[in-house]
Amino acid sequence: MTPGGAPGSPESAATSIKQLGEMRTPPTPQSNIHVMTIIGQIEGHIVLPPQNKSTKYEHVIPQLVAVEQNPAIEGLLVVLNTVGGDVEAGLAIAEMIESMSKPTVSLVLGGGHSIALPVAVSCKYRLIASTATVTVHPLRLSGLVIGVPQTYEYLEKMQDRVIKFVAEHTRISPEKFRELMFRTGELVRDVGTVLVGSDAVNLGLMDAVGGLADALAMLNRMIEERRAGRVEAEATAGEDARLQ
Repeated sequence: MTPGGAPGSPESAATSIKQLGEMRTPPTPQSNIHVMTIIGQIEGHIVLPPQNKSTKYEHVIPQLVAVEQNPAIEGLLVVLNTVGGDVEAGLAIAEMIESMSKPTVSLVLGGGHSIALPVAVSCKYRLIASTATVTVHPLRLSGLVIGVPQTYEYLEKMQDRVIKFVAEHTRISPEKFRELMFRTGELVRDVGTVLVGSDAVNLGLMDAVGGLADALAMLNRMIEERRAGRVEAEATAGEDARLQ
């Protein structure tokens, strides 16, 4: 039984109207692609207020494990529209996606700010909408801050982790990314840089400007290439076995 009643029942229709604003959603055929959305704020070890839209990392990580283990799922599409959030949680998600063996494509819509950038670039191919933005800025601390040198040393180490991850998975150099992070004069009340669509591509952070159709086309192409490589490897292994 689905939440809100069986499909087509009055309870199901009422639930659909309440949650989605329409009578019913379009039927989805069985797909070999899993779509994961990273929206709102990436929630880490501290629970955000109920009025905040958030993506909880403890929900995302089991999904990634399930995608990697499920043979019926051949690719992962990550759709991002997020202001960023907890650095440790964002890096944990990015490290999980980066370590997956299956084809992964990210699509930035609206905005992929702050720690959302490492999540976006952790995929094997990255797309950004022409009017979407990426904000690069220094890390911030919240809560109790002790005014000692060790605090700033720790903050610098955290920033180095983010810079290293982004530089290793894109075509931008650590020096250039650090320069974007600490740029002054662009943001009115902050330090950093806002990159719109093609700017992120030209700097090497994203692979191309595109939308949903482009992302799905690239993901299907990567899936076909992986299938072809697997068939070729099996054929080679069989030939070697016969020769022995």
